[in-house]
Amino acid sequence: MSCQGSSVEKGVNGVLVCQESYACGGSDEAAFECDECGSLQCVRCELELHRQERMRNHDRILISPGHVPYCDSCKGDGGVPNGGRLRAVVRCQGCKINLCLDCQKRTHSGVSKRKHPLTVYPPSKPAEKNCSTGDEQLDALKAKLEQVASFLLVDEKEDMQVKDEEFVRKLACRPEELLKVVSIFGNTGEGKSHTLNHTFFLGREVFKTSPTQESCTVGVWAALDPVHRVVVVDTEGLLGAGTNQGQRTRLLLKVLAVSDLVIYRTHADRLHDDLFKFLGDASDAYLKHFTKELKATTARCGLDVPLSTLGPAVIIFHETVHTKLLGSDKPSESAERLLQERFRKLGLFPEAFSSIQYRGTRTHNPPTDFSGLLRSVEQQLDNNTTRSPRSASVIYKALQALSECFSGEIPDENLASNSFFPDEYFTCSSICLSCGSGCKNSMNHLREGVAHEAKHRCRYSVHYDNRIYTCKACYESGKEVIVVPKTTASSDSPWFGLAIYAWSGYVIECPNCSVIYRSRQYWYGNQDPVDTVVRTEIQHVWPGSDGFLKDNNNAAQRLLDGVNYMAQSVSELSVKPAKAVTAWLTDQIAPAYWKPNSLIIRCKNCGVEFQDNDTKHHCRACGDGFCNGCSSKTRPVPERGWGLAPVRVCDACFQNRGIPEVSTFCKEQGGTLIARKVGEAVQSTLGAVVTAIDIPLGLVKDAARPAYWVPDQDIRCCHQCQREFNVRLSIHHCRACGQGVCNDCSPDRRAVPSRGWDHPVRVCITCNQKSGEL
Repeated sequence: MSCQGSSVEKGVNGVLVCQESYACGGSDEAAFECDECGSLQCVRCELELHRQERMRNHDRILISPGHVPYCDSCKGDGGVPNGGRLRAVVRCQGCKINLCLDCQKRTHSGVSKRKHPLTVYPPSKPAEKNCSTGDEQLDALKAKLEQVASFLLVDEKEDMQVKDEEFVRKLACRPEELLKVVSIFGNTGEGKSHTLNHTFFLGREVFKTSPTQESCTVGVWAALDPVHRVVVVDTEGLLGAGTNQGQRTRLLLKVLAVSDLVIYRTHADRLHDDLFKFLGDASDAYLKHFTKELKATTARCGLDVPLSTLGPAVIIFHETVHTKLLGSDKPSESAERLLQERFRKLGLFPEAFSSIQYRGTRTHNPPTDFSGLLRSVEQQLDNNTTRSPRSASVIYKALQALSECFSGEIPDENLASNSFFPDEYFTCSSICLSCGSGCKNSMNHLREGVAHEAKHRCRYSVHYDNRIYTCKACYESGKEVIVVPKTTASSDSPWFGLAIYAWSGYVIECPNCSVIYRSRQYWYGNQDPVDTVVRTEIQHVWPGSDGFLKDNNNAAQRLLDGVNYMAQSVSELSVKPAKAVTAWLTDQIAPAYWKPNSLIIRCKNCGVEFQDNDTKHHCRACGDGFCNGCSSKTRPVPERGWGLAPVRVCDACFQNRGIPEVSTFCKEQGGTLIARKVGEAVQSTLGAVVTAIDIPLGLVKDAARPAYWVPDQDIRCCHQCQREFNVRLSIHHCRACGQGVCNDCSPDRRAVPSRGWDHPVRVCITCNQKSGEL
């Protein structure tokens, strides 16, 4: 023993030095203890050694003054009762192991090892002088953590619960301070909140935990770790019971997208497929739906490093009780390689994540050891090569941008998807009314001025008449210009244009080529525009759109809009000339089956002779002339081409609805019916000016109403301010959208060429605020 004792005394050293000599040559002061390497290591050796795949998951702790490692010889072999572990007394430099006194006597009493050089670890008593300093630091840290409190950031309905300034204030950080975000995911009941509390807050319950069956975390909660200066985010668990499951799952991906580091917590003894499925689907959805929006946020906030360069790093924190940790039984393969193999077997490729790291801990007896997880977190937070820190305001704006872009209820039929994040959670829910194809753009894309777009071509529907015309001449010159049939050319005055319309029919006008077609330009031989000057395309019909309703039937309403001007022009006319003018004009543009006014002497039904002041009415079904009393009823007359709107019929035709459909006749007469609508308005307008409204104004408006206008009987309140219409509050129609609005909500006038209004007409406030041509 004397020889051994002298060896021990020579090796006494009060400073712990690196015992590896891997990168430093054994000269640097030890900073870490690796339990699996069985040595004390300096910073350089620890970094170089554990950069290797096979050693990356070693358990390492940061040593403090007075630290003494455990004995390597009696560790877990039953040498101590209850499997306990003793601290080492010496380190054998020849065997490169730490030994307690008993193990040193037992293993080094032989001749071969007796002369091994030994280093004595410093006694624990001198270290007691540092205890007060350590206690003071711990007390200061606890006092700082006492001021930390979590707050609800986003509720389960995806609504932000704080504003930008409030977010910074509740985090208790400086506005210009650069921060990173750490979030946690996992199934409900796996202890996510508990993990965050013990990893970042010394076990203090910053995030609420609960032993009950109900989920203790609903929505997204946030707090600032004052030690590492990171925003810690707690999320709602997967597989939980509750409503709005689609929205809650989509919310998790938004949090993942703004995080720099994601911890996936699992307490299962084996890694289940749902873990890999969640991360694989999250990666696909991130790349497909979130990259574009994060780039836009980067541009708005002026970041040097874009948020979407690469997704967050992922740490899978796996706690087992009865099973070994991943890779512990396969020393030749790293845990990360085994994770990638599992992803590959499931057909998943988490390409969005900058890295995926495995950190496991085996808990024989509680409490759980979170020190290894904290070490991994600290290493990832120090890495700024892929995700750079940014201010709290930028973090908030990124999450807010995603919330605004991807929000709204998710239909129940999408909840049965085999994907955690199906495309329906992030794409527009609008369906084409004609072909049933869905829109492929992201949710709420209309806010950005992006129109609906489908993956497949549409098919024609007679009901929606979803054909559009483009100018053939412009198309051949490399331009695509949409043209629509309308009443008058933009260069015509309202009254002269209507006169031309009465004789020459509707007009098609191209902005580049001027007027390219008139429906009745020649006495005979007029060709279809499709065969001559326009091309046809079939476009999708999206909910809320009415762009396919042709606007060449608004001539009558154009006349009513100018009633005041017309009154000045004909106010001096007597009753008889006015009646003669309207009768003549009616005969010129009436449908062929109508009896001319000049031949109508008396009412067809009651036989009463018409006087100069009497108005002759035509039954839209039979075409004969009747007095007002014998033609006061209305019903749809689609067999004559009047559509499904109720129109005037005589009493006999109202009772007899068995008139056979004459499709050929309607086709021949269809062109004259639009002209007749003009005549009705002309006659009614002149009569109203001269005889103080012979017919109720409501009937005139109904006859003149364009097809895209909402009928008066369906309008209850103003579409803008929601005030209910009454006798004192009149209904006005916006010429762009066709909705009913009050006078205060439609004070502006604009041309609406797409509807055939080339001159300024009434538009609502919403339509007037739209940029570009209406």
